[in-house]
Amino acid sequence: MALTFADVAKANYVLLTTFTKDGRPKPTAIWAAPSADGLVVITQESSWKVKRIRNTPRVTVAVCDVRGNPKSEAVEALAEVLPKSANGATYDAIGKRYGLLGKTFNLFSKWRGGMQNNVSLLLKPVN
Repeated sequence: MALTFADVAKANYVLLTTFTKDGRPKPTAIWAAPSADGLVVITQESSWKVKRIRNTPRVTVAVCDVRGNPKSEAVEALAEVLPKSANGATYDAIGKRYGLLGKTFNLFSKWRGGMQNNVSLLLKPVN
């Protein structure tokens, strides 16, 4: 049976692969939390993955370990950069999903200006 987006969404670590303009894959291990429409991620607005997603919303997601080593095949998905007003809900979702470690991450991220310097990404399955 083929792996689905829902299967990947259950993983502790997700390998998000974005694509350059010439199609080269750029994988990154991330934390992701479930939302009504898919998975939400918090990341720096100035990161290359955000720039690549703004260029093309096509991404893949896969199960990985903490170091970003893939543990499953990749599943096609779409990514969307959300308005900064979504950051609070994304931080809450990360804190809920990852418990004390997630709440600690949120605290330090917010201290470093996360609410202003970060954006939320919404990862959705391709239907």
